Amino acid sequence: MLIAKSFEEKGDYMLLTKRIQSSSKDKDKKTLFMARIAGIDLPKNKRGVIGLTYIYGIGRSSAQSILDKAGVSVDKKVQDWDDEDLGKIRELITEEFTVEGTLRSEVQLNIKRLMDIGCYRGVRHRSGLPLRGQKTKNNARTRKGKKKTVANKKKVTK
Repeated sequence: MLIAKSFEEKGDYMLLTKRIQSSSKDKDKKTLFMARIAGIDLPKNKRGVIGLTYIYGIGRSSAQSILDKAGVSVDKKVQDWDDEDLGKIRELITEEFTVEGTLRSEVQLNIKRLMDIGCYRGVRHRSGLPLRGQKTKNNARTRKGKKKTVANKKKVTK
């Protein structure tokens, strides 16, 4: 795979979309796209709906609604998107959704707020225990971590 000459001459890479030329035995050289949205490289060989779910904060239903609003076919693969489609999708995501770093920081701030006000969920977060009413006598190893064995008291002999 060769990077297009125009990028080599400029010495810099396009931030939003990387054009990669692959020499194929077909009629003409085909230009493939490495779509980059919200700092994430989307997999080019997957369908658009699945590719968009690689972005933190976008699930299947959100991806479907984004593609419908942008007027891009749901079955179209990411590598088949042109610059216009990619621009519409990127614009919709930035306008309507909180994704990636912004969403992660928002979630962390919400957890910190719960801990600061001292509510039940905040206390459970602070102590690293399950929040939603699960039993902790036997399980809850994901939240509690690896078992810490506690030794029994030794009986004093007379």
